[in-house]
Amino acid sequence: MTPKAARQLDAFLDMLAAERGAARNTQDAYRRDLSDYIAHLCANGGDPGAATTEEIRAYLAALTPRGMSAATVARRISAIRQFHKFLYVDRHRGDDPAAALEGPRLRRSAPGVFSTAEIDRLLAVAGEGLDDDSRPVRERLQAARLYALLETLYATGLRVSELVSLPKSAAFARDPFIVIRGKGGRERLAPLTDRARRALLAYRKLLETCAPERAASGCLFPADSDSGHLTRQAFARDLKTLAGAAGLRAADMHPHALRHAFASHLLQNGADLRVVQELLGHADISTTQIYTHVLDERMRAMVRDLHPLSEEVEKPR
Repeated sequence: MTPKAARQLDAFLDMLAAERGAARNTQDAYRRDLSDYIAHLCANGGDPGAATTEEIRAYLAALTPRGMSAATVARRISAIRQFHKFLYVDRHRGDDPAAALEGPRLRRSAPGVFSTAEIDRLLAVAGEGLDDDSRPVRERLQAARLYALLETLYATGLRVSELVSLPKSAAFARDPFIVIRGKGGRERLAPLTDRARRALLAYRKLLETCAPERAASGCLFPADSDSGHLTRQAFARDLKTLAGAAGLRAADMHPHALRHAFASHLLQNGADLRVVQELLGHADISTTQIYTHVLDERMRAMVRDLHPLSEEVEKPR
């Protein structure tokens, strides 16, 4: 990557952070996608300031043979469009060669969802032996942390990045909810069940007893990491191990799966889609609509059970 292209990419990422409130994870994803695109241009003697529509299309055409999915290609197209629009608006160049690009049409599919019984089994296995004083203290502490993470995640539907970065004060909130600062700096309220609150307090009590120096951190889940808190990767690894112990599909179990379960189970039990949108922190209702399959099933069941002309409704004698 040439120094000029690097400066343009840094300027674009700075704009995302300053004007759109893009989180660090979002900025990193844009950097990875655009660095690959810019490297392709530079390898062929070009650069973003002079790239043509044909050169961009040639890059995109080379993605599929590299094994990239339609979803990945669509994400790259979106990043390239935004990057070139920025270069044009910010007067780094006089035209926008990406304006005419069209991406692959994607059908948004509903995520696979673990059943209520499966989540109950996962939580039950996570909660086993937490009060067993004969277990090594470090083992008990790790188990208590994982149980607190799971209870909190399933109670709130938080993004995993929001969960692991919670402040210590979240465990001691007097109200039955916690304030979450999500994507773009938007704030929302997340409910906290009594079970989740008890799990958090039990974990914090054990942490303060066993590792008081770590407990002094301002993070709810402190760890030896650059951020000072538990990493998403460490949580995901522990979750997969637990899923295997609970007899669940470890390959399908990840933190986002519990977020999906939170949303789907609420809708199955009668929650309004707009309410679920607010709880998930989705800025646009279209993002939440991947769960409408749950509503469709519920509406079909209502018609089947309640409509007077349905053949399956028992007629009065």
